[in-house]
Amino acid sequence: MAFTYLHTMVRVKNLEASMHFYCELLGLEETKRYESEKGRFTLIFLAPPGQHDAPLELTYNWDGDDALPDDSRHFGHLAYGVDDIYATCQKLADAGVVISRPPRDGHMAFVRSPDNISIELLQNGKSLPAQEPWASMENVGIW
Repeated sequence: MAFTYLHTMVRVKNLEASMHFYCELLGLEETKRYESEKGRFTLIFLAPPGQHDAPLELTYNWDGDDALPDDSRHFGHLAYGVDDIYATCQKLADAGVVISRPPRDGHMAFVRSPDNISIELLQNGKSLPAQEPWASMENVGIW
């Protein structure tokens, strides 16, 4: 029996805030959208440019979603490779995103989406040399 990976789905409470986070801040692009008037939901598929074979599905229920817990850590995390971990974290921090686990090692960081989904950022290729202010930053919250 063969299996094919299709997508990862996360529920979102605020579609505008989530689209800003995933598209404007992380750089994902919308690849497909499905809106169901009858079901009162929207599905939006996002992926890094040129990598549409492993999309993230955002599910937005128009009438709200009481099923979302306050802490989505039970989900695990999403992981994305980035070309410059420091520049990416600085862009996110400048936009008000808390860097939960700073990239002290020049290789890995964790942030949270507007829906409290843990996002792991990994430096593409070799780790960058340790750099301040990141090297001496402490963790914030849970990641």
